[in-house]
Amino acid sequence: MSTPVPSAPAAAPTGSALRVENVGLQIGGATILKDVDLDVAAGSLVGVIGPNGAGKTTLFNVISGLMKPTSGRVVMDGTDITSASVPARARAGLGRTFQTSSLFPRLSVRENVRLAAQVSLGGSASLLRFPTRRDPATEVADEKLAEVGLTHMADAPAGDISHGDKRKLEIAVLLATDAGIVLLDEPMAGVGSGDVPGLVENIRRMQQEKGCTVLMVEHHIDVLMGLVDKVAVMYFGTIIAFDTPQAVMDNPTVQQAYLGTDAA
Repeated sequence: MSTPVPSAPAAAPTGSALRVENVGLQIGGATILKDVDLDVAAGSLVGVIGPNGAGKTTLFNVISGLMKPTSGRVVMDGTDITSASVPARARAGLGRTFQTSSLFPRLSVRENVRLAAQVSLGGSASLLRFPTRRDPATEVADEKLAEVGLTHMADAPAGDISHGDKRKLEIAVLLATDAGIVLLDEPMAGVGSGDVPGLVENIRRMQQEKGCTVLMVEHHIDVLMGLVDKVAVMYFGTIIAFDTPQAVMDNPTVQQAYLGTDAA
């Protein structure tokens, strides 16, 4: 039975929003995560970096409930959610995007956001409803699409828009929810250079206006370092550094293990 989780708080709590405590994960005898500790302050924007295979997406899978750790626990807003289901975590205010789009490609851009808003307003994600332009969820959807600059694409099928616009749409979907903690898994992946500044601004605005806590896996280090408050560096399934962007870049262990350079 899933551990009960409270509803999302109306405002960001003080102190820790998310704690990962001594988390380990073994699959078929292989160690994927080992003794992972991470304490994320409420309202902060944290980057997670590391080489391919370091365990970044796996860590997100554990936090979001897609995978169960073999040791340790995950604490959200002071509540142990280690055994909570994915839907329970979502109801508690945990939102996530994935490396590949999780949108409904045959639905319109507006309908994708409207469904998220409909659930947040206390309804279901049913496609059988016939909303009107004055439907509260539709109004929320139009507002969020305007915020990410997709109003002109509202009626287009989500599957037909560019990859960069799909990423913006995912941000709009998150904006329409009650998510207080957001996991962004490589939001810039496959996005053209011309779309990057707008997407960065969407992420920054989401974090500031919602007051939410954001964890973001990203390989574009130059983009990440100018956006986040702190950086967690993963290497072989564990976190070897967690500090400000400049302190991380100056860290000899990070330079040697992640950047492939010897400390001066």
